[in-house]
Amino acid sequence: MIGAMGIYVTRSKPNGPAISSVVAAIALVASVIHLMAYGARDVVDVVSFFPGISVSFFCDPLSLIFAMVASSLWGITVLYSVGYLNGAHEKNQPRFFACVAIALGATMGVAFSANLLTLYIFYEMLSLSTYALVGHHQNDEARVGARKYLIYLFGGSIGLALPAMIAVYALTGTLSFSYAGILPEVTPFPVLVVLMIMFLYGFAKAGLMPFHAWLPGAMVAPTPVSSLLHAVAVVKVGVFSIVRVITGIFGYDLINQVNLSQVIVYIAAFTVIVASLMALYQDSLKRRLAFSTIGQLAYIIMGVGLATPMAFVGGVLHIVMHAFGKITLFFCAGAIYVATKKKYVSQLDGIGRQMPWTMGAFFIGSLSVIGLPPTGGFISKWFMVNGALEAGFPVIFTVYLISSFLNACYFLPIVYRAFFKNPATMDDVAERPLLCVVPPVITAAMSVVLFVGAPFIIRLIQGIYYG
Repeated sequence: MIGAMGIYVTRSKPNGPAISSVVAAIALVASVIHLMAYGARDVVDVVSFFPGISVSFFCDPLSLIFAMVASSLWGITVLYSVGYLNGAHEKNQPRFFACVAIALGATMGVAFSANLLTLYIFYEMLSLSTYALVGHHQNDEARVGARKYLIYLFGGSIGLALPAMIAVYALTGTLSFSYAGILPEVTPFPVLVVLMIMFLYGFAKAGLMPFHAWLPGAMVAPTPVSSLLHAVAVVKVGVFSIVRVITGIFGYDLINQVNLSQVIVYIAAFTVIVASLMALYQDSLKRRLAFSTIGQLAYIIMGVGLATPMAFVGGVLHIVMHAFGKITLFFCAGAIYVATKKKYVSQLDGIGRQMPWTMGAFFIGSLSVIGLPPTGGFISKWFMVNGALEAGFPVIFTVYLISSFLNACYFLPIVYRAFFKNPATMDDVAERPLLCVVPPVITAAMSVVLFVGAPFIIRLIQGIYYG
């Protein structure tokens, strides 16, 4: 948030907003690293309104994992944004960087929220700041996309999540997260089902169908915004909020006791399959990536909803792995557009020979989202697939496998076109600008590094599951 003020102050200076964003991003990463080394799980109450209702923060392994992913990718996104915005001659850059900074501040607020009220406040702050980003171009298409974005997100949070939160307080007298859950065991099963559905769809940033239409519509935004929406902030905040509700409000003991997993996993499974099928038929590269995101988010919810140790590890781990894989793909889509003005899959024949670094990174990002070695996505999907068997859900096991096959069907043909088909015309295309090429190469490399470094993150996640 301080970074956003710095961007405003330096808005009239050459590259002032970009430099202020980089400084703020470095400071944020350093703060999160400090917390990882010395952080405590003590709750800090900023302001209390009534007993059990306060704005409070705390630090736990789940907070740190999410905060580390978001803060580290913010810095890379800022560098990429400089190259993209200048290369595409985008206007209103100070406003863009300021809104991104506010969005990341809100994301940190969600990450370290100690209760539902605090999470809800920062969740809505994120919606407002990213609304301006979706409508960045200020043309008719951007206004329609931004309006749809706000209607879905505010409609879900105010119409469903807020009433569910009030109901939780009425039942428990508190909104604080607890690894044991806070809802009483005597709560009637129909009430639990209704509350769970209200939270699943109330946090509409998670993109569960049919509350998903905002996400492809938001692709009218500049590619750095799409990267922010799909990998760093918005959709991951939606999934993170649902993970907090499942583990911190309901609790796995209650979920397993009343077999509430079925409600969660079958809603998510429907989204996984339908979104994957819809991605197959998208010629717009960004829309194909958008429908892929919808399916991958449901993967995470399905894994956490299975309520077994392996599935939970896989679900939370996939927040990390998908973030690096998907931001790589969006970075590549933006680099292609800046260099060639091409944005459709059917236009990408032979582009891999002209832009080998960009399309090489795209290939690695695709492997991670599909779930193939040597990328981190293989590790997270391995845990989720085995978690489905551990939970006794062979149908969900099959859904994971079918979806991964469909992932390959809509990503690998792009790579084949890029490297093995001859272009229709021999355009003068080359890698440019540098700041649009280096970030996807870095994030693609990180997808491979995470394949090796996954055990450290897995140990952190296991500590969350076992409280």
